Amino acid sequence: MIRQVIILAAGMGTRLGKPWPKPLTPLKDGRTIMQQQMENITKTFGSDSRIGVVVGFKLEMIMEAHPRATFIYNELYDQTNTSKSLWRALVASQNGGVLWMNGDVVFDPKVLERVKPFIEKDQSFICVNTSKTAEEEVKYTVDAAGHILELSKKVQNALGEAVGINFVSAKDKDALIQRLNEVDDGDYFERGIEVAIEKDKVTFLPVDISDLFAVEVDFPDDLIKANEGF
Repeated sequence: MIRQVIILAAGMGTRLGKPWPKPLTPLKDGRTIMQQQMENITKTFGSDSRIGVVVGFKLEMIMEAHPRATFIYNELYDQTNTSKSLWRALVASQNGGVLWMNGDVVFDPKVLERVKPFIEKDQSFICVNTSKTAEEEVKYTVDAAGHILELSKKVQNALGEAVGINFVSAKDKDALIQRLNEVDDGDYFERGIEVAIEKDKVTFLPVDISDLFAVEVDFPDDLIKANEGF
């Protein structure tokens, strides 16, 4: 089965302060953030994986760097947030579940090996790190059954952080598409997940990858941490 993977790469990445799209930021091993993502995906799922990239800011640079990907254009990249980028990608996806990641995540390929069983079972999930809960990161809580309950930067008494690698199952995808379309343009995609959990009773499992390397590169200090992981 061809697996569908989406990389969200439409944003301007202003906090990192680079003149190019953040996913094209070079790492110390010579690869860009997006290049290591694509290599991790291919290493784990094979060359027949269908990789889609949501583009916006300076899209030509990403398209030239990765011409074999499928591209979804968020023409309102400077007016909308990740909820609308993910909505566009899921609407354009083929039948079946979709793995997606933020375009600024540097991670150990073992992360994808860990989540493969959940993808095979078609179980929606959120990859989490339970060892820290920074103020600027997306945090989570769970319900009595151990499923994700809250998922946002404002969560109190959080159990950990979401790391930006997630999967929506075939059975949950339509509900998530609807809720992503309904939430505000400025919302992160996590808000669409929260609404789908509340109103459609979809279940996202937290998958703990705390023992594996994964860093979202938002600020210059994050880039230093990402390079230290190699």
